[in-house]
Amino acid sequence: MQDQNEYLYFLRRAFDGMLDVLEDLGDELGNTRPPLTGANSVYAITYHCAAVADYWTGHIIAGREVDRDRASEFTATGHGRQLRKEVDALFERLEADLDSVTPTAPPLNTPPADFEGPDRELSVRGVQLHVLEELAQHHGQIQITHDLLQQGASS
Repeated sequence: MQDQNEYLYFLRRAFDGMLDVLEDLGDELGNTRPPLTGANSVYAITYHCAAVADYWTGHIIAGREVDRDRASEFTATGHGRQLRKEVDALFERLEADLDSVTPTAPPLNTPPADFEGPDRELSVRGVQLHVLEELAQHHGQIQITHDLLQQGASS
């Protein structure tokens, strides 16, 4: 077994930051899109990040079946507290997924070519870095979206 506690720690920090913003906004603003072309709500971005972590860690690294509808992630709506519970359950799955992996080994599955991801073959560690890359990008996006919505910008 490889120690994945440090990786999961940083994943949790990112998710907790996103979920804290969502809960700070409340469900109405948390499900509101700012008036920018292609902008998404804080809820949808956080939901998307949960799907990213589940798919890339659970399916690509560990080989677990993950049913993902990527297009619907960006229109998802819901309650912040419920999403936090779903993320808690996600972390239980991620811990199990990573329990016996070797960071330098290849993942059990290869992402489809049409997925937006690295354009090279990755080790387990590389897939983990990609997940952190996605979460870091979207965590920043959520913080900017929070500021816009708090200033009264919505569509």
